Amino acid sequence: IDFFTSFLNTLFVAVVSTLLVLFFCSLAGFAFAKFEFPGRNLLFMLLLVTMMIPSQLSLIPSFMIMQKLGWVGTFKALIVPGMANAFGIFWMRQYAMGAVHDELLSAGRIDGCGHFRLFWNVALPVLRPALAFLGIFHFIGSWNDYLWPLVILTDPAKYTLQITLSQLNGIYNTDYAMVMAGTLMATLPLLVLFLLVSRQFISDIAAGAFKE
Repeated sequence: IDFFTSFLNTLFVAVVSTLLVLFFCSLAGFAFAKFEFPGRNLLFMLLLVTMMIPSQLSLIPSFMIMQKLGWVGTFKALIVPGMANAFGIFWMRQYAMGAVHDELLSAGRIDGCGHFRLFWNVALPVLRPALAFLGIFHFIGSWNDYLWPLVILTDPAKYTLQITLSQLNGIYNTDYAMVMAGTLMATLPLLVLFLLVSRQFISDIAAGAFKE
């Protein structure tokens, strides 16, 4: 079992997917919160409806779509479908409604900012605590994901860490020392991530509470 290759595969998928989720979800959430456009409320209601559907129900349709695109067995099938998930957009929208004040946007428009510059230069720095939480939440979910990689990956060289750990359990016997060692090594990056991001997360919340 090539443990370290699967470790690097999981790290690549988790990091890339988390960065894409942070960008697209914050952009969509900011648009839903601060811009008026036709059908905004209807689209947001449809977004909430998708959150109520169990992910297991979309497993077969998602696999068929990946098969049509020729993405079965590739990392694109693990990264692209979750770039803009409903919970991330909902979370960023709710946070942006209270944190990004209309006065800031008006000041940005007076300075000549377009829609994207308003998002990038004005809203994004204010949304850092929400981005920190969403980043931790999605990274942990992507790191621990087992079912979808098990279904979509066909090449053992591209297996993620959770699939590799499941192969440590033998049919007739199990080397529990090896299983526990692999589980510990799989948990260490999550602990490091939390220690790095939680300090920024807590400091931003404390700064916001102090200003209020």
